[in-house]
Amino acid sequence: MGLTITKTQGAKRSRAFTHNLADIPGGVCVAVEELTQTTIPEGTAVGKDENGLYHIIKVAEIATAAASDATTYTVKKGHNYKVGDFVMLKTNGKSYAISAIATNATDENADDITVGTSLGVAAAEGDVLIQAAKSGASGSDFKYKPVGLIGTGYDVAPNTFVNVITIGQVEGAKIPPLGAIAATLPLINVL
Repeated sequence: MGLTITKTQGAKRSRAFTHNLADIPGGVCVAVEELTQTTIPEGTAVGKDENGLYHIIKVAEIATAAASDATTYTVKKGHNYKVGDFVMLKTNGKSYAISAIATNATDENADDITVGTSLGVAAAEGDVLIQAAKSGASGSDFKYKPVGLIGTGYDVAPNTFVNVITIGQVEGAKIPPLGAIAATLPLINVL
């Protein structure tokens, strides 16, 4: 019986992080029960709850501009939102629960997220719907306080451990949108 060596070459992948100066030692376990996607992309924002468990901070990029009185927001697919999640466009503003999610009638690569009451500000293409802590006409805030960005993409599985970068430099075009999250992570430089 002889030794057989097979050479394979995987697809080259461009990394989002150009510099990783500090991370959470040993990684963190993230809650995956609340996710709808099968992968967690590199550069996804992570937050910590009051019990010390880490969670993905759900975001969705606005695909089509919406007026300040809109209750339906067209977003790019790939988000982790479910009906009942609270969303906001900015902190200290309005946040309301998602009442429906449907594939956009004219663009199969977009979803229409509907909230019961308008978020009260115009949403430009590229703005970000961010997961909020609760529903309210003012004082919206993050459901989980952002602590860093995931350093490598992962498949979703029970007890998923991920590395979380707390100080580094990342190419913004290669990661999920951050919106207001970026301001809470001053040691992450987004190019």
